[in-house]
Amino acid sequence: MKKFWKMVLAVICGLIIMGILNLLIFSAIFGAMAGSGKKSTPSLPREGVLRIDMSAFTLAERTSTVNFNFSPLSSGQMLPKVGIRKAVNALAKAAEDPGVKYVFLKSDGAAGSFALLEEFREALDAFRKSGKAIVAYTEMPTTGSYYMASVADKVYMLSGHGAESMFQGVGGQLIFLKDILDKLGVNVQLIRHGKYKSAGEMYIRSEASPENIEQNQAMISSIWKSISDKITASREISAEALDEALNNMKLSTPESFKEMSMIDGTLTQEEMKAKLAELAMAKDYSKVSMIEFPDYVTAKCVENFRAKNKIAIVYAEGNIVEGSDRQNISGETYAKMLSDIRADSTIKAVVFRINSPGGSVLASDKIKREVDELRKFKPVIASYGGYAASGGYWISNSCDKIYSDQTTLTGSIGVFSMIPDLSKTAKDIAHVNIQFITSHNHADMYSGLRPLSDMEKDYMQGSVERIYDAFVQTVSEGRSLEPDFVDSIAQGRVWTGSDALKIGLVDELGTLQDALRYAAMSASSSSDPDLSTWQIKEYPSEPSFMDALMSQLGQDKKDYNVFAGTPLENAGRAFLNWKKNYASTEKGTMFATMPFDFEIQ
Repeated sequence: MKKFWKMVLAVICGLIIMGILNLLIFSAIFGAMAGSGKKSTPSLPREGVLRIDMSAFTLAERTSTVNFNFSPLSSGQMLPKVGIRKAVNALAKAAEDPGVKYVFLKSDGAAGSFALLEEFREALDAFRKSGKAIVAYTEMPTTGSYYMASVADKVYMLSGHGAESMFQGVGGQLIFLKDILDKLGVNVQLIRHGKYKSAGEMYIRSEASPENIEQNQAMISSIWKSISDKITASREISAEALDEALNNMKLSTPESFKEMSMIDGTLTQEEMKAKLAELAMAKDYSKVSMIEFPDYVTAKCVENFRAKNKIAIVYAEGNIVEGSDRQNISGETYAKMLSDIRADSTIKAVVFRINSPGGSVLASDKIKREVDELRKFKPVIASYGGYAASGGYWISNSCDKIYSDQTTLTGSIGVFSMIPDLSKTAKDIAHVNIQFITSHNHADMYSGLRPLSDMEKDYMQGSVERIYDAFVQTVSEGRSLEPDFVDSIAQGRVWTGSDALKIGLVDELGTLQDALRYAAMSASSSSDPDLSTWQIKEYPSEPSFMDALMSQLGQDKKDYNVFAGTPLENAGRAFLNWKKNYASTEKGTMFATMPFDFEIQ
C-alpha cells in the first residue's frame, strides 16, 4: 500500500512539473511573439540603398504590427504587413531623403490585389520621376512581379539555367459545385435579380452562364489593358507586340526577354551585386549599406499626433456581416463607429476605404444610413481598393466623391438569397426521416430540410425584387443618375474601375493618397493641403496581441483549407465560402455580394 501511494505521489509531482515546464515554454514563445509585434523604431544607416524585396513583406490595406501564420503548410515565417498608405508615404520621403541613393527593387514575390500593386507602382513611378533611380532584378518573373519591375529605370534578370518565365498574362478560375452538391443530396434554391448576378451560380450550375462569361471576359480584358498599358509605356514597346509574344509563348528565357526589350540585361547574382556597388559608388558590395523597406517605413512614417485637426480613415475590409465579427465588416460595429466619428469634433473629414465584395443587405443598409448621417456634418470621401462591389458599393455610393483604382472591381448592383434543401441528404445519405409539425402552413420554410413551394418561392422573389429596386434607387440618388440608366448598368454586373468611370459609378481614378488630399482640401480653405499637418486616425483600432492570436487560432481551426497549396485550392476556398457565408447564416438572408475574387501573382 505504501508503494502504491509513493507511485501516485510521483505521478502527481511529475504532472505538476510538466505543467510548470509547459507554462514556461508557452510563456517564452508567446512573449517572443508579442515582442515581435511591439512597435519599435529600427536604426537606419546614415545613407544607403533602399531595398524593396517584395517577398520580405506583405503589401496590405493597412500596416499591422501583429502578424501570425499558423497554417500547417506554412513555413512559419511572419512577414511584416506594410499598409499602402505608409508604403506610399515612405517612397515620397525617400525621394527627398539625401540618405537614400536609389531603390533596389526585387519584385519576385509580389502578390496581392491588383489595386494595391497598382497604387504601389504609381508611388514607385513618382519616386523615379523625382530624379532618383530604380534598379529592378527578377529571377522567375510572374505577371505581377514583372508588372512591378517594369517601372524601373533598369530591369535585370537572372542569367543561367532555371531562370524561366511565369509571365503569361491574366487569368481566373470559376469554380462550380453543383455536381458534388448533387452527390451529397444538397439542392440549392437560388432566388435572385440580375442576369449578371452570378454569386450563387456556382452552386446551381456545372458551368458558367453566357452572361457570366461575358462579364468575366470584359473584366479580365480591362485588367490586362491596365497592366499592359503601364508595361508597354515603361518599356517603350507596343501592346500588339507584347500580346503576340504572350500568345505564342515567346517569353520563356532571359534571352527572349532581352530580345523583346523587356529587360536591359542578364546578370548572375554576383554580377548584380557588383552592379549595385557601382551604382552606389562603393568599392565592392560589402561596402553598400542596404536599408530594408519595412524598417524605413517604421522609422520614417510616424503619425503627427500633435496636429489638432484629424482626418479619419475608416477601413471597410472583408465581407459585410451581421453580428460582431472583427475579421469582417459588422453592420452594428461600423454603424456605431461612424456615429462616434460624427460626434468627434476634432475629426474634420473622413476617408471611407472600401475593400469589400459585399455581404448582408441588412448590415449594408445600417452602415449606409450612418454614412448619410455623417455626410451632414463633415465630408466623406470614398477610396476603392481591390473591391467595392455589391454591398461594398451600397455602403459608399453616396459619398461626396469616389476615387477608384483602374483595376478595382465595383458595381455588382444586384441581390440574391439562397436556401439549401438538405432533405435528400438526410433521407438518402444520413438515412434520417424528418416530420414537421407546425402552427401555420409555412412555419418550416427556412428549415433547410424541405424544398420551397411555389408560393414560398414567389414570396422570396418578391423580397429580392423589393431590395433590388431599393438598391437601384439608392444608387440613383447617390450618383445623381436616372433609375432606368442605373438598372441598365446594374443587373448584378461587375465593372472595373476604368469602366465604372465611363458610366458614372465613380468620380475619378485615383489612390488612397488622392482621397486623403481631397478630404483635407474639402475640410480646409487650401487648394493644395499639406497632409503632414494633419493627424490621420485609422478605424477600426488594431486588435491587441492576444485578440489577434486567439482570433487566428480559432480561424485556422475552423476554416483551414485542406487543399491549400494544391491545384484544388480554389475549390476548397469555394467550399469554405459556402460554409461560412451561406450555409451557416440564417436562412432567408438577403445578400448583395460579388461572386469571385482575383489575386495577381
